[in-house]
Amino acid sequence: MVATSYLLGVSTRRVEKLAACLGVVGLSKSQVPAMAAELDELVEGFRSRPLDAGPYTFCWIDALTQKVREGGRTVNVHCLIAAGVNGGGQREIPGIDVTSSEDGAGWLAFLRGLVARGLSGVALVISDDHAGLVNAIAAVLPGAVWQRCRAHYARNLLTKVPKFAQPGVSTLVRTIFEQPDAASVRTQHARVVAALEAKLPAAAAHLDAARDDILAFTAFPREIWRQIWSNNPQDRLNKEIRRRTDVAGIFPGRDAIIRLVGAVLAEQDDEWTESRRYMGLEILAACRKAARSDMGQDVTSEAGLIIEAIPA
Repeated sequence: MVATSYLLGVSTRRVEKLAACLGVVGLSKSQVPAMAAELDELVEGFRSRPLDAGPYTFCWIDALTQKVREGGRTVNVHCLIAAGVNGGGQREIPGIDVTSSEDGAGWLAFLRGLVARGLSGVALVISDDHAGLVNAIAAVLPGAVWQRCRAHYARNLLTKVPKFAQPGVSTLVRTIFEQPDAASVRTQHARVVAALEAKLPAAAAHLDAARDDILAFTAFPREIWRQIWSNNPQDRLNKEIRRRTDVAGIFPGRDAIIRLVGAVLAEQDDEWTESRRYMGLEILAACRKAARSDMGQDVTSEAGLIIEAIPA
């Protein structure tokens, strides 16, 4: 009962009331995760399972900050989470880990662990601009391209814009992503940069420098642009995790974080396995073909041809 309540995000006070009905009194906050330790075997099996459903063409990666008690004080640690689309078109959660800092070493270890378990065929990684992540992707996932989340980038860009001009700049940037094809997207990006140069040169330079990072999605079929140009699919997952971890507040140890977050992710992974495909097999085949188009061909042009070849 305690383990199930813990997983569902029930507060310790309410768990105490439930336990009291069964004759258990004086249940402390630290005892709740301890009594939920039966989840450890489930979570460990989930975290160490072989990743044999590849290729994992697309991966969304993010980091969530959690508070934990270590060495007699409360510190922040980072929960690294990866989600992806496997060879069957289903969403899957390849892994989770907890690191002391969100830096290159942490990302390298995380990605190497995924590869060691079988992660392969990654063509695009979608994430926020996490420190060290881009270099880790290049080192561990050769051939994979980084797509910087357009939603997070837009918020970063607005830090270069006076408050009174932010609504107009936001509208202008959105027009980049409303174009019908890859060539038009890049043309509109250039137009927006030019439009900003006169009055907002810092914003124009920022947007121009980010071009390849925020437009990597254009190398793939237009049908899935909304799914791969931002970390929104991962953000929805993060909200569900936050709903459970906010109840815990400060964790007694890293094992408690892995226990709770890992159990939530394992539950979500099971739901995705039973749901309909996230991406069609024809689309995935086209995406893999586009990702291989690096032998002197223009990838964006190839992507346009691929779209026409996909059955309606």
